Amino acid sequence: MWQRVPCAEDGRVTEIITGWYMSPLELLVLLGAAAIVVARWLPPAARPRVTVVAGTVLVLSVIVLSVAGLRWQMLPVLAGSVCALPSAVSALLRRRSGRPVWRARWWLALPGSLACLGLIVTGPVAAWAFPVPVFPTPSGDFAVGTRVVQWTDPHRPETATADPQDRRTVVVQLWYPARRSPAGVQRARYLGRTEHEARTVSDALARYAGLPGFLVDGVPRARTHAVFNAPVADKGGRFPVVLFSPGLGGVRTQNTAWAEELASHGYVVAALDHPYDSAAVVLADGRTIRTRITSTGDDEDDERAVETTRIRAADLSFGLTQLGRVDRGEIAGPLTGRLDTGRVAVTGHSLGGAAALQAARQDRRFAAVIDLDGYPRDPDPDSFHQPVLGLTQAIARETDPRYIPRLTKVLKLSTGTSYRLTIPGAAHLTFMDAPLYLPPVPSMVGSLGRTEGPRVVAAATLAFLDSTLRHGPGDLAGVLSTYGDLSVHHPGNG
Repeated sequence: MWQRVPCAEDGRVTEIITGWYMSPLELLVLLGAAAIVVARWLPPAARPRVTVVAGTVLVLSVIVLSVAGLRWQMLPVLAGSVCALPSAVSALLRRRSGRPVWRARWWLALPGSLACLGLIVTGPVAAWAFPVPVFPTPSGDFAVGTRVVQWTDPHRPETATADPQDRRTVVVQLWYPARRSPAGVQRARYLGRTEHEARTVSDALARYAGLPGFLVDGVPRARTHAVFNAPVADKGGRFPVVLFSPGLGGVRTQNTAWAEELASHGYVVAALDHPYDSAAVVLADGRTIRTRITSTGDDEDDERAVETTRIRAADLSFGLTQLGRVDRGEIAGPLTGRLDTGRVAVTGHSLGGAAALQAARQDRRFAAVIDLDGYPRDPDPDSFHQPVLGLTQAIARETDPRYIPRLTKVLKLSTGTSYRLTIPGAAHLTFMDAPLYLPPVPSMVGSLGRTEGPRVVAAATLAFLDSTLRHGPGDLAGVLSTYGDLSVHHPGNG
């Protein structure tokens, strides 16, 4: 199976073989390097031919990859071939000169050959562990468009700066049902509007996670299924709206696969960057605002989380206000008259989930809430009317004794029917795009695989949204229970 993944550096398309996590050119480099090592062990008659062919294939492939963008995973492959090359070339030159070819004894040469092959094998293993993410094809009837907007709230000062004139600004990315684009149209980058923005955000995310930036250099190369500024779909009428807040240090694009899936089913998803909280936010004027918040593990974390959640909840309400202005035509854009701001869900991951819960309590315009594995941070929880879907990983009481009781308490405060769905095999990062590009370590991204986790999260989300915003028929509890362990809290009896 072939999956086309555009190369960010030159805009052309290279093809990644799904399951191999490498392009055909990279596979040619791999095979050429291995053949150079193996050539030393071939019969004398075959050795020169194999060495020349393998070396030619290797050099040409590396030249093309250097232009398209050579990934770091290819460096150990090249190192292995370089280590083996002197022996192969030396034997080749001696044979052509007519002099006897001296060969080291096999028991002396074998360790070196095995070491070279070990380096070469490291390449595909590294490509598997840190791949260029390949996004699942959205399953809905609509193609997906995306655009980025920036809004400033004139009534709210920016508390993260000392400038009294500074006002709170958010950057919002919209995914929406779109018309089908012609074949060959360039797809949107994953982490930004431009290569520079994508690499800036990728480096900031890696730094925030404590990883060397080069490990995830495939992430900013990725393209999604959406098309920037694609025309809005002709059919579908007015679309329900889903606002999204990322996790602490997260960015607006961290749940792109989820957002594209929802948009393909007729929803408009609006994901927010929260400046000074998101790892990096690139503003329209080119400035980059980096996070000023880190989790230190001390007692002040809870206090900082409460304040950050409060700001994020206000951002979400402001975002809904602006979307209403877009729908009324007060803010120019292609979605005028196409947003149903009477059917809006507020959602978030981790700290963003906490912000969604708080925004719902404070703003009755939200009709439903989805909390993706987020610990509630509202210091004054009170009753609210919206139904809630809380998706969680399996959390043992000894791991975090406060989380599930706290979330259950908040769900019981809703005067609507609420659901807590624990997804077996999920980890905290299962609820975002991380399984698509991080090593499949269960403690990190869960044990559901690169695509199954995101698929389950999106499917459960869609079932809840269709039931609460579109009043779809069917047994919602029955559907949700197929994805994990479900607890249902009915109004009045918890």
